Amino acid sequence: MKGNYENEIKNALEKFEVILRGQLERCEKIADSREPMDFAAIDKLTIGICGGDGIGPTITAASKRVLAYLLADELERGSVVFKDIDGLTIENRAACGKAIPDDVMEELYQCPVILKGPTTTPRAGDPWPNIESANVMMRKKLDLFANVRPVKVPDKGIDWTFFRENTEGSYAVGSQGVNVTDYLAIDFCVTTTTGTERIARLAYEYARKNGKNRVSIVTKANVIKTTDGKFLNLCKKIGEEYPEITTDDWYIDIMTAKLVDEKRRTEFRVFVLPNLYGDIITDEAAEFQGGVGTAGSSNIGSRYAMFEAIHGSAPRMVQEGRAIYADPCSMLRATVLLLSHIGRQDKADLLERALDICMFEEKKLKITGRDTGATCEQYADYVMETIKALQA
Repeated sequence: MKGNYENEIKNALEKFEVILRGQLERCEKIADSREPMDFAAIDKLTIGICGGDGIGPTITAASKRVLAYLLADELERGSVVFKDIDGLTIENRAACGKAIPDDVMEELYQCPVILKGPTTTPRAGDPWPNIESANVMMRKKLDLFANVRPVKVPDKGIDWTFFRENTEGSYAVGSQGVNVTDYLAIDFCVTTTTGTERIARLAYEYARKNGKNRVSIVTKANVIKTTDGKFLNLCKKIGEEYPEITTDDWYIDIMTAKLVDEKRRTEFRVFVLPNLYGDIITDEAAEFQGGVGTAGSSNIGSRYAMFEAIHGSAPRMVQEGRAIYADPCSMLRATVLLLSHIGRQDKADLLERALDICMFEEKKLKITGRDTGATCEQYADYVMETIKALQA
C-alpha cells in the first residue's frame, strides 16, 4: 500500500475541481431565481402523472383515479389537464444511461405540478449501471429545494411537519464521489448559504402561518462542524426573525430517540434538517402513522412542485406477483398535498378526511400487501365511496 500517490491525488483534485465549479454555478442560479409561482393562479394547469416503476404505476393509477374524481369539473372544462409521462422505469433509464432520459425531462419541464410514483435507484451489486437517483435528479433539474413530509397521529398527540433540504447535503453529488485509490474512497457533503436560508425561511413561514410554536433544527454539528455547523447557524439566524416561535436544535442521533419518547415527542411541531437526516428520520416518523406506505411528501420549488410517496418501488412485490395488492395510501396522502398546493384546499380536506376514515376509523378494508387483503384498486374505490358519502 505504501508508495507515491501524486498521480492519484492529482486525478482526485481534478474531479473535485469539477464538482466545486458546478456547485458554485448552482449557487449563482439560486441567487438569480425568480419569485415563486402562484400555482393556484395558473389558468390552465398541467399535472404530470409519472408512474415510475415497480409498484409505482399501480399506486399512481389509483391516485390518478381519485384525483380525476375530485377534479372532474375542471378536467371537463379544460382548466386542469393530465399529462401521462412514461419512461421513468429502471429499464429505460439504464438503457439511456441517465437518471432521467432527456425526452422524459423535456416532458417534465412542461408540467408545473407532478404526481410521481416510486422509482428504482441502483445499488452496488445490482444488475444496473451506476446511474443517479431519478428523484435526486428531478429535484436538481426542477430545483425542488424543499421536501415537506407531514406526520399526524391525533390519538398519540403527534403533529409533525418535516422540512428536509432537498438539493444539498450528502445527496448533492452522491454519484460523483472519488475512488482515490483501491484503499480510499471520498464522497462530498454540500451546504450553501442561499440553499440553507430558503429552506429555513420556508419552515418558519409555514410555522407562522399555521400557528406552530416550535421549530427544531436537526444536525450533527458537533461532529460535522463545517457543513452541519453552517446549516445550524444560518437556520438560527433566520429563526431570529420569528420571535414568536421557539427555536431549539438537536443532534440527529438523539432526535431519533426523542421521537419515540412519549413524554417529549408531543412537544415537537416543525423540523428543518439537511437532506440525509431528513430522509432517515421521516421514515422513522412515518412508522407512528402506520408505516412508510401511509405517508406522502411534497417537493417544492419556485417554479415546479412534485408530489410522491416516501417509500421505494418494492421490486420484490412485482417479482412475486403482488403489485396489485400495493397500498395506495402513500400516494393518496401525496395527492392531498398536491391539491392543497394548487389551491384546491376544500378538495384536499375532503380527501384527507376520507383517508382518515378509511385508514384509522372504519377500516372496512385492509391492505396487507398480499391476497389476504384488499387490492390497490379496491382500496381506491373504498376511498372514493367514502368521499361520496361525505359529500352527500
